[in-house]
Amino acid sequence: MSAYPPPPDIIDGRVAWIFGDDFDIDLVVGVSNIKSYDPDHLRSVCMQAYDPGFVDRVRPGDIIVGGRNFGYGHPHYPPMVALRNAGITAIVAESFSPGFWRGETFNGMPLITIPGVSSAVALDDTVSLDWRAAHLRTGRGADLVGHAPNPRTVAIIEAGGSYELLLAEHSPVRQGLTQ
Repeated sequence: MSAYPPPPDIIDGRVAWIFGDDFDIDLVVGVSNIKSYDPDHLRSVCMQAYDPGFVDRVRPGDIIVGGRNFGYGHPHYPPMVALRNAGITAIVAESFSPGFWRGETFNGMPLITIPGVSSAVALDDTVSLDWRAAHLRTGRGADLVGHAPNPRTVAIIEAGGSYELLLAEHSPVRQGLTQ
């Protein structure tokens, strides 16, 4: 069961970090930490190689921006546990590695594809993301529109992950099996 609630309809925050193309998600916590599932430990090592003050400045609602093929490599979950526990609410990228996209969508994280996003925003820009419509508006007035998630992906994210959606879809109450 997911420990993370579904995101709000509109995510208001800032751009917490911008990664380039072909970013290996494991580097968020360092390869030596990819077998840890201790949320406190993962938070303590989150983004240390890039910005040692990252977890202290991120607020709930902030997003990560990436280039093409974001999250390539093995789809390990600890880096995303670290980012979520730091407050990251969505990732917007030019494109995603298929394995990463599948795994994190399964966990209910909005992964939104918007071509050109990595060059259209700057670190600490305020943003408003309508994740269902793949519409990102920056505080500087830029409007970016990408590829909206399909209805099944929306249902997974709204439920807080695939596991929660499957439980809801197959509950005895929904099936009319209760007395």
